Amino acid sequence: MDSSGKPHELSAGIDLAAFERDGLVVIDDVLPQDLFEAAKEACHIAVEKGRKEEWPHRRTVGKAFPPWPPSGPDIWGIQHLMHPDLKLPIFKQIYTDPKLLSIACAILSLPSAESLQLELFNLLINPHTTPFSLPYHRDTIPAPTPPPEEAKLLARPRTGTQYNLALYDDACLIVVPGSHRRPKTDEEVATLKENEKAPLKDEIRVVLKPNQAVFYENDILHRAEYDTKKRVTLHGSLGKEGQVERARMVLQHGVEYLKDAGFADGMGDTGKRMWRNLIDGYGKSADKTKIHEI
Repeated sequence: MDSSGKPHELSAGIDLAAFERDGLVVIDDVLPQDLFEAAKEACHIAVEKGRKEEWPHRRTVGKAFPPWPPSGPDIWGIQHLMHPDLKLPIFKQIYTDPKLLSIACAILSLPSAESLQLELFNLLINPHTTPFSLPYHRDTIPAPTPPPEEAKLLARPRTGTQYNLALYDDACLIVVPGSHRRPKTDEEVATLKENEKAPLKDEIRVVLKPNQAVFYENDILHRAEYDTKKRVTLHGSLGKEGQVERARMVLQHGVEYLKDAGFADGMGDTGKRMWRNLIDGYGKSADKTKIHEI
């Protein structure tokens, strides 16, 4: 429930039935207009720093998943937007925007944003000169996983959500709706064995207008195609409070800044609570080795 007494799915304007069925949902007019314009300005600065190699945390063309090499022919993303060294604190305000948090609460069936766990905030951009594509994948299930095991993993309770928030037109993400609820079909397995970037039956391209966001299941079958047309899209993830494994995944990949006691300064009470949930979850983890980034 929100402060008005309305269920989060109504106050956030989200079709939860469609999300459960398809594994994704598009939300209109996510950020207030002033914050949306501020986001574009901050992203322009971050992109320029990345392209000029003034910011080291970048997704380099030629490699789909972390860790990324420090240099390459081009870049397709900027990592760690909330890092204090980037000197763009507006990203903390964007990450904790009430509408974004309300949508996450609706998806995760949480009573308030103080039950969320702070996670990652990155930026997806177009390469300047080198088109690039990502293969079909599920974020937490390796591609070779046999269908019976895949089915078991897909049946796990939902512990978090993620989104792409477009600041300009964006049509890079391609998904197979409903594939978060089932293992790959024999046809999909055969197709991807031949070409992991091949089109699949029933796939759709997610088309976003400026200030639209798509929230989607991280284990839906998805891929992406990056051409050189301008793309500036914020990519964030949020977890449920108490998710030790997710906290461990977040805090294992060059994000020491998130552990700093002063990180949540200026984030407001909700942001501070979300950060504390992350730190508390990490502290409960016994095994802090050999994990993969969200």
